[in-house]
Amino acid sequence: MSSSKMRSLALMLLVGAATQVVAAPAPVTELNGGSAKGDSLERLERMIEARNQVQLDMQRQLDMLASEMDELRGIVERNSYDLGQMLERQRELYREVDALSRQPQAKQAEAPAADKSSTETYTSNVSENEAYESAVNLILKEKDYAGAITAFTGFLKTYPESAYKANAHYWLGQLFFTQNQLTEAAEQFKAVASVTDSNKRADALLKLGIIAERSKKNDEAKKFYQEVISAYPESTSSRQAEKKLKQLK
Repeated sequence: MSSSKMRSLALMLLVGAATQVVAAPAPVTELNGGSAKGDSLERLERMIEARNQVQLDMQRQLDMLASEMDELRGIVERNSYDLGQMLERQRELYREVDALSRQPQAKQAEAPAADKSSTETYTSNVSENEAYESAVNLILKEKDYAGAITAFTGFLKTYPESAYKANAHYWLGQLFFTQNQLTEAAEQFKAVASVTDSNKRADALLKLGIIAERSKKNDEAKKFYQEVISAYPESTSSRQAEKKLKQLK
């Protein structure tokens, strides 16, 4: 039953009870003398006082009920907001998962492999490729996000100069971000942003702006959004950064 219906029912019951008390007929007595008249007036005064007291009690109960309903409504609204935020974070992760799953594996390696300082290529280290794919599959296929965090963390320790280094940091950032572990997520996205030719850098900068905004650091958030717009003017991340920037002004 909704809070409004509960409140209406309670009001009907209380008002009905009050009506019965107020409507109760006064006893009929014969006023055949001064003493009788005095007794009747005294009883009438007591009845009026009793009815007034009943009305006051009912008003207090109604006020308490209204206060409890307002408190309950506030709790429901807060829970609804928190649930909405959680669902939005999950949707952001699923969108990234879907985008990555649509890309050919060879294409995923092209951008990191373009770094001339690295001698690694997609086919140069089979165990490295297998370890990375296994970690990704924990997200794409098994939906084991806690296991994916462990896998990517271990991957970066085992292959600190991997061609997939930026992507591994990005996945960790996304996983921490959806769990609202903003400090850990920011650390991972900063690692991605430090790789200037990473195809995940634009979104990493956008996420850093969102994290700063959620942390009430609006000036810092504006700097990240402006960097996305300046460095990646035609990207989806840039359009999102423009919207975010307008909301902060």
